[in-house]
Amino acid sequence: MTESLPADVADVLALLLSADDAVHVALRRQLPLVSVRARCTCGCGTAYFDLDAGKVEPAPTRPGTVVAAEAQLVTEGGECPGEVLLFTQGGYLSWLEVSSWSDGIEVTLSAARHWLQPRP
Repeated sequence: MTESLPADVADVLALLLSADDAVHVALRRQLPLVSVRARCTCGCGTAYFDLDAGKVEPAPTRPGTVVAAEAQLVTEGGECPGEVLLFTQGGYLSWLEVSSWSDGIEVTLSAARHWLQPRP
């Protein structure tokens, strides 16, 4: 489904879009057509997407730029060092952002992958 995406991006998208609501289902249909156009140069892992919108239907979101999915990051120690946000524009995947709330914990997309996983 997301073989063309880097593993950290594909894993976080899969976790963020796991709900069965209409928006997430439509966005999952876009995944085979999305590619990473650019990454943030600071090292956080934020990814900006390219997508051929003519090959897939938009998700039923509000017009303009929308946060289509989000999740707080929780470390093993229970700290919340940041969040990940998935943005759409016009119903199409646009970018995946990693936001840090802490100076003491390095927040990257690779770390988010681990911190978003369900805990036993």
